[in-house]
Amino acid sequence: MESFIDFFENIPSTFRAGILVGGIFIFWIIEGVFPLFDIGYQKVRHALINGVLTLFFVVIGLGFASALLWSSQWVNTQEIGLIHWIAMPLWVQAILAVLLLDFFGAYLVHWVEHKIKFLWKFHLVHHSDTHVDVTTGLRHHPGEAVFRMLFTILGVIVVGAPIWMVFLYQTFSAFFTHFNHANIRLPLKVDRALSWVLVTPNMHKVHHHYTQPYTDTNYGNIFALWDRLFGTFAQVEDSTKLIYGIDTHMDPKEHDDVVNLLKIPFQPYRPPVGAKFSDDSTKSSDHSD
Repeated sequence: MESFIDFFENIPSTFRAGILVGGIFIFWIIEGVFPLFDIGYQKVRHALINGVLTLFFVVIGLGFASALLWSSQWVNTQEIGLIHWIAMPLWVQAILAVLLLDFFGAYLVHWVEHKIKFLWKFHLVHHSDTHVDVTTGLRHHPGEAVFRMLFTILGVIVVGAPIWMVFLYQTFSAFFTHFNHANIRLPLKVDRALSWVLVTPNMHKVHHHYTQPYTDTNYGNIFALWDRLFGTFAQVEDSTKLIYGIDTHMDPKEHDDVVNLLKIPFQPYRPPVGAKFSDDSTKSSDHSD
C-alpha cells in the first residue's frame, strides 16, 4: 500500500499526460472498430476543434492547481474532513475519497450547471457537440474549469483528502470521461449491468440528446450511484435513436466554430425548448428528477 500511495503522491506528469492522450488514442481506435454511430462527419477536424477548447480548459485548470494542492495540504494539517473524523481502514478511505470527489467534482457541479442559467451558458458549449465521440469528453469552455475546480476543492475539504487520493480520483475521472463519451457500442446487457454501478457509454449518451427531458439526466462521470440515488437516472431502449447537440445551437455556424464557441457564454441567452427559469435563475424541467 505504501508504494501505491507513493506512486500517486508523486505521480509523474508523463503518466498523467499518458492517461489523457493515451486514453483518447485507444478509444479513438475502438470507435473505428465498434462504433455506435457510423462516422458521418469530419472526424479529424472535429477533434481539432475540441482539442483547441481542451487546451484552453487545461491552461485555466493548471492555474487553479496550486489552490487544489494547498487545500489538500491544509485539511490534512488541520485534520479536517471525514477521513480524519471517522476511523476507517486506509483502503476504505481511498474508496470513500473517490466516491465523494466524484460526487462533488463531477455529479454535483454538473447538476448545478444545468440549474443555474449563468453556469449553463458556459456548460452548453459541451452539449453543443452534434457528433459525440471520445474527444467530446474534453470539450469544455475554459470558464467552466473555474466552476469544476471550485467544486473539486469543496470535495477535498469535505473528505479531508490527501493529494494522492486526489490524483487517484483524477486518474479514474480521466479514464471514465474518455470511456463515457467514446462512440462505441457495448452489448446492451453488458452496458445495463455495468450501469448499476458505473457510468456507461449508453447511459451518458442519453444525457447528450438534444432536447429535454433527457438533457437533464445522467449527470455522473464515474459512479451511476449518484444518478440512481437522486432520481436523475434515465435510459433508452435504442441509443442509435438519440440526436446529439442542444436544441438552441444546432446551426453548424454556432457549434462548429471555435471562436463562436468561446463567445457563447457572452451572447444573448436562448433557453432550451421546455426549459423554465424561476426569478432566481434556477432551471427546471418538466420531468421528475
